[in-house]
Amino acid sequence: MAVYAVTYTYAENSTEARDQHRPAHRAYLDELSQQDVNLCSGPFGPDDAPGALLLFRADSAQEALTHTEPDPFRIEGLVADVSVREWIPVLGPLAKEF
Repeated sequence: MAVYAVTYTYAENSTEARDQHRPAHRAYLDELSQQDVNLCSGPFGPDDAPGALLLFRADSAQEALTHTEPDPFRIEGLVADVSVREWIPVLGPLAKEF
């Protein structure tokens, strides 16, 4: 298995809807964490473009992308763009796992 950096770009004017659906979004990502798929995830800072980074363990980029499809943020149309790239941990705590 590899690690994939999944980047969400949030839809314009979606702040209120994201606030509404955030509990379900986090519950879904917590499920993926318990399955050892979601290694770490969170939003970008307030001075950056609205979006998030998710680090997923998967066999392929397509599998990582498939894991995002049931995310309530995606179902509700709150994510305008999703990109997936393989990421190779070299240093730090995650690097020891791979």
